[in-house]
Amino acid sequence: MSDTQMVIITGAGIGIGEATAKAFGRAGWHVVVTDILEDEGRATAHDVVAAGGSAEFHPLDVTSTSAVDHVVKQVEDARGPFSAAIANAGIAHKVPLAELTDEKWAQTLDIDLTGEFRLARAVAPGMAKGGGGAIACVSSVMGTTYGWYDHVQYNAAKSGVVGLVRGLACDLAADQIRVNALAPGFIRTAQALSTVHSVGPEGLEKAAEYIPMGRIGEPEEMADVLLFLCSDASRYMTGQTIIVDGGLTVGRY
Repeated sequence: MSDTQMVIITGAGIGIGEATAKAFGRAGWHVVVTDILEDEGRATAHDVVAAGGSAEFHPLDVTSTSAVDHVVKQVEDARGPFSAAIANAGIAHKVPLAELTDEKWAQTLDIDLTGEFRLARAVAPGMAKGGGGAIACVSSVMGTTYGWYDHVQYNAAKSGVVGLVRGLACDLAADQIRVNALAPGFIRTAQALSTVHSVGPEGLEKAAEYIPMGRIGEPEEMADVLLFLCSDASRYMTGQTIIVDGGLTVGRY
């Protein structure tokens, strides 16, 4: 057992998840890195430790309830309950509506929405017994504000995360568990840089022209907000989705 605050992060091998793992590590948390990408996940955990932090890696597919429950229980049995959980794992596949099969729709919803629910459900009992905690989910401005061509299933899933957070916040508040969400705008990640499933490098630079702050966001900037949502600094905040987009959603016209 340990007195160190502990966080579990899904999809922590790359992008926002990787940056978040490193931010929590620098802040003195024990970081449980999980990802379906094993090489990348192990590298993230290694980097946290190399920088003087504490971390461990567990391979995890968030579409499996048994896998999520197993990893959470395994870590809790060894170290005690989690103080925080970051539900970050997700996909954003470009699929024209005419080609959007039930299977492709279900895949995105299963990862981007139900996967976040699975993590929250798994960590909540331990957090309650431990006196409380914080859960932070990752949505998107495509779930709060914008539609996105050829990404209907992604829009639906990320909008669902906003509702998930509201419902969980109500159900878990009595156990001193806070639940909030981050909705990033255009962030420089592998997903956004993909020319197959997203806007690509040129599209990102074009998007910057519409952002009042004049630039694309960085994963580290999202990580800092997620750390805030799991810290005592946000102790009276629950059920909220914070849009972090450089002013895109208030300044575009």
